Amino acid sequence: MPVSSSPPPILDSSLCRLLFLGSRDSSTMRKCLWLWGLLFIALGFAWSITAERNPRTERISGSAGDVLEDDPVGRLKVYVYELPSKYNKKILQKDPRCLSHMFAAEIFMHRFLLSSPVRTLNPEEADWFYTPIYATCDLTPTGLPLPFKSPRMVRSAIQLISSSWPYWNRTEGADHFFVVPHDFGACFHYQEEKAIERGILPSLRRATLVQTFGQRNHVCLNEGSITIPPYAPPQKMQARQIPPDTPRSIFVYFRGLFYDVNNDPEGGYYARGARAAVWENFKSNPLFDISTEHPTTYYEDMQRAIFCLCPLGWAPWSPRLVEAVVFGCIPVIIADDIVLPFADAIPWEEIGVFVAEEDVPKLDKILTSIPPHVILRKQRLLANPSMKRAMLFPQPTLPGDAFHQILNGLARKLPHPKSVYLKPGEKILNWTAGPITDLKPW
Repeated sequence: MPVSSSPPPILDSSLCRLLFLGSRDSSTMRKCLWLWGLLFIALGFAWSITAERNPRTERISGSAGDVLEDDPVGRLKVYVYELPSKYNKKILQKDPRCLSHMFAAEIFMHRFLLSSPVRTLNPEEADWFYTPIYATCDLTPTGLPLPFKSPRMVRSAIQLISSSWPYWNRTEGADHFFVVPHDFGACFHYQEEKAIERGILPSLRRATLVQTFGQRNHVCLNEGSITIPPYAPPQKMQARQIPPDTPRSIFVYFRGLFYDVNNDPEGGYYARGARAAVWENFKSNPLFDISTEHPTTYYEDMQRAIFCLCPLGWAPWSPRLVEAVVFGCIPVIIADDIVLPFADAIPWEEIGVFVAEEDVPKLDKILTSIPPHVILRKQRLLANPSMKRAMLFPQPTLPGDAFHQILNGLARKLPHPKSVYLKPGEKILNWTAGPITDLKPW
């Protein structure tokens, strides 16, 4: 029998109401919805066979596509401060695990800039100044980052550059950028409540912060910050690619914590309860392949899934965003007010699905109501190689990768307005503000 060229019908609970008219058994209704959901997937795959005649990738239209493909070379010059190795290389030698951690962007950005054509050895011609500090490379035995030394390390480095070079003092850091990939950026704490209480380190409040954390109207996100993806190992992900024609037989996929009993024993604080709601509502739903177990086939499984859940944890962001985009799995973003990486270049609204935290209990209805032609377009956009490159920090670097997207972001902020340059003797930053523990020598 020929395959229909029309999309399969959209799943709707009204069909189940007709089939079970008068039934008050909610479990019967749920089973019906599940069965229709499975049928929806099967028909969707069948329909997608005919869609293979269409291009399997799609370029991003409009300004976003142009921005994504920008070349920053020739548009800016960056001066890299030469700091004592105690701020970077010695820290890494002490704990090489930092190279594979999700905060490793600070290390690879330093290495990239040292050999980048945008680097200048003449600070007088620099548009931007970069201070290479590995502030997140302080891990527990289990690999968790400790942010408590970071404020003192950053203050120490700024004191050094401000006393050794004249450039910091001209603007108090307004033409400097720092890579701060902690959970809550330069607020330097992994718990939101305490991060808010701390606020951004006072000495960084005029600098441009390149950070993974992004949430609208939040004290830990400065206006003008550049939000970046967390580090995910490019070579490892590339090695685990499966044939692109492999059917996507998993409807919804997630692996990770639903509760953090060690740090949130009473529950409700971790992920603002969103992950717990996923588990409580869908642990027995056959459309949802969700678990706390992290299988060896994790990357392969994502490539077999249509939707990959990307809920907030302690912070709004996670490496799942990167993994979903790279593996062509439509990211389901559950993090209210999140500011996503390179949002002026990557059309997140077109490639992802946004679900409000309060709507998690309706997640099954939301996802099964998306028409197949919309799903296929999201998949075509995700298949665009430029989209995948923009989310990765590869070694060696590639045109359009995350390194270049950061430079594009910095280039778009040029020229610096005259107002950032201070008058002789003028001071704006309060170096003695903040917790007293931050003022101790490092």
